[in-house]
Amino acid sequence: GVCASLTTKPIVGIPVKAKTLDGLDSLLSTAQMPPGIPVATVGINAGKNAGLLAVQILATSDKDLTNKLIAYKKKMADEIEAKGEKLLKVGYKKYLENK
Repeated sequence: GVCASLTTKPIVGIPVKAKTLDGLDSLLSTAQMPPGIPVATVGINAGKNAGLLAVQILATSDKDLTNKLIAYKKKMADEIEAKGEKLLKVGYKKYLENK
């Protein structure tokens, strides 16, 4: 929040799970910013999503980055399909054993 108040650049907040409140306090401190201080907030401990959001923002003006992002998302979709096929083939018990 402090960073967002001091810049005009986009800020992505990454709430971190702390010892108390399981990160809910961190989530609220980034999501509940006052009017005029926007912060894009991802889930608790979701640094990967924060990185992907930053790439998506940058890709709006970078065609090469857009193409890399499309390829990355296609790869993720292919991996999920393969996992689904394996799950159907071996059943959930064996799938979880060999994960």
